[in-house]
Amino acid sequence: MTTSNGAHQQDIDPAVRAELDGLRDSIDNIDAALVHILAERFKYTKQVGHLKAVHALPPGDPAREASQIARLRNLAETAKLDPTFAEKLLGFIISEVIRHHEQIAESTKS
Repeated sequence: MTTSNGAHQQDIDPAVRAELDGLRDSIDNIDAALVHILAERFKYTKQVGHLKAVHALPPGDPAREASQIARLRNLAETAKLDPTFAEKLLGFIISEVIRHHEQIAESTKS
C-alpha cells in the first residue's frame, strides 16, 4: 500500500509505525465507546418515544431540540470542538430520534 506522500507502508520507520498504530488503537477505542454511548442514548430516547406515544405527545419537541443544540454548541466550544460540527451531529441524532418516535407512535396505534 502506498501512503499519500508516495511511501509504501513497509517503508515507514518502525518507530513512526508504532506511534501511528498506538494512535489508531486509541481512535478505535474511542469509536467503540461512541457506539456504546449512542446505543445507551437511544435506549432512553426510545423510552421517551413510548411515553410520548402513550400520552399522544408529538414526536418532536422543537423547544427542547433548540435548547439542546445551544447547550451542545457551548459544550463544543469549551471542549475546543467545532460547534458547527457538533450541531450537525446532534441534528442528525435528533432526526433519528424523531424517526424512532414516529415509528413507535405508529406501532402503538395498532
